[in-house]
Amino acid sequence: MSTPSPNTPLSASTSAVSPQARRVLPFIVGCALFMQMLDSTVVTTALPTMALALDSDPVSLNIAITSYLLSLAVFVPISGWAADRYGARKVFMIAIGIFTLSSLACALSATLLHLVLSRIAQGMGGAMMVPVGRIILLRTIPKHDLLRAMAFLSMPALIGPLIGPPLGGFLVTYASWHWIFLINLPIGLFGIWMVRRYVIELPSDGLRHPLDFVGFLLSALCMACLMGGFEALGTSQASWALTAGLIATGVTTGALYYWHSKRCPHPILDLTLLNIPTFRASMLAGNLCRFTIGSSPFLMAILLQVGFGLSALSAGMITFAGAIGSMAMKFVAPPILRRWGYRKVLTINGILTAACTVLCIVFTPATPVLVISGVLLLGGFFRSLQFTAVNTLTFADVSHAGMSRASSFAAMGQQLGVSMGVGVAACTLNISMSWRHASELATSDVTAGFIVIGLICASASLLFWRMDPLAGESLHRR
Repeated sequence: MSTPSPNTPLSASTSAVSPQARRVLPFIVGCALFMQMLDSTVVTTALPTMALALDSDPVSLNIAITSYLLSLAVFVPISGWAADRYGARKVFMIAIGIFTLSSLACALSATLLHLVLSRIAQGMGGAMMVPVGRIILLRTIPKHDLLRAMAFLSMPALIGPLIGPPLGGFLVTYASWHWIFLINLPIGLFGIWMVRRYVIELPSDGLRHPLDFVGFLLSALCMACLMGGFEALGTSQASWALTAGLIATGVTTGALYYWHSKRCPHPILDLTLLNIPTFRASMLAGNLCRFTIGSSPFLMAILLQVGFGLSALSAGMITFAGAIGSMAMKFVAPPILRRWGYRKVLTINGILTAACTVLCIVFTPATPVLVISGVLLLGGFFRSLQFTAVNTLTFADVSHAGMSRASSFAAMGQQLGVSMGVGVAACTLNISMSWRHASELATSDVTAGFIVIGLICASASLLFWRMDPLAGESLHRR
């Protein structure tokens, strides 16, 4: 991908964005992120009801979740190129429109094939929507205000997976499964109106931005196979041969892309961004922390529903305490990071996040709800602080000219990290069951999952501690 000079300044039109628009922009992108993350999980509890309506079975209908996640993974790498080629504001509005219309198509689906095709289109819109919205935010908001914006933007990513299953259960119980998708319509239409009102088109850099088609195919195949492989780890229907084959294909195509990017003048994913120490630490150590985003709600849902016998709605109300903790973090993250710095906060807070994850192993059916909620609230707070810091540090030393490439690269890594977290947690459950020679889940299996995810999260602190003590200081300079 053609790139301007790293020293290219903000244009007059970008710096002339009104203060009101800068305040509203994180909310606009946050709504898009919330829709994307919510639709990754909201279908889960509605599968049995949807299967009856579509004359299918819940196991077969799981493809409605997988097709959406795979579509997200495949089209994320192309988002930065599309924003540079056609204009970020235009692509952002089109992506929201695709997501909204495909949500309507999902609600109107009468067959499984119709639903799967609609979910693929929905994933395509989501893959373009969030990275491009973040490009607009990164190029519009000065770096010294980026932390406050990212603190707001981290909440939807954490709250979406937490409230998705209980919201799906609530809508199926008291309305119908169609409303799982119909709730996106007013949000999407409102989002398009907000973009038209408050977002200006970023100025073109005048370069051609040719599409790296071979790189797109290789990166798409890599992401699809890795995501499919990690998803297969969590299901007993997939054979180990298929799972290993998908992951091996993903690794191989990833290696081929690395070889291709060295020889391509305009690679769709710019791997030279990993030469930036803060970007590299955020992608490597940050993704180890992201294992907890998808796996913690997954493990808690199993523990509370399968282990303790609670309903989906009751379990969802308990786990919502984690969302409250995430929201509380928004107000304290900026002063904490300014006071102690990114290196110290990410190192210590990573251990605290891991500790809250492992602490879930002490829960029993007799544990008071207030105790469980308190631990989950603390876990949500520390987890949200960790990802606010990681997501901000990712772009600390990236030039404004490189924000498009960095945003699509980061979005791809984040999608892979969350998927790997769920896959590793599910694989741990399966290994624990095999170790016990059991065919049904037990609380001890979930305990093993919490311990493994907690240890992986804690290991990220070792990588964060190796960062420069002054890492992220550019975010505090005006």
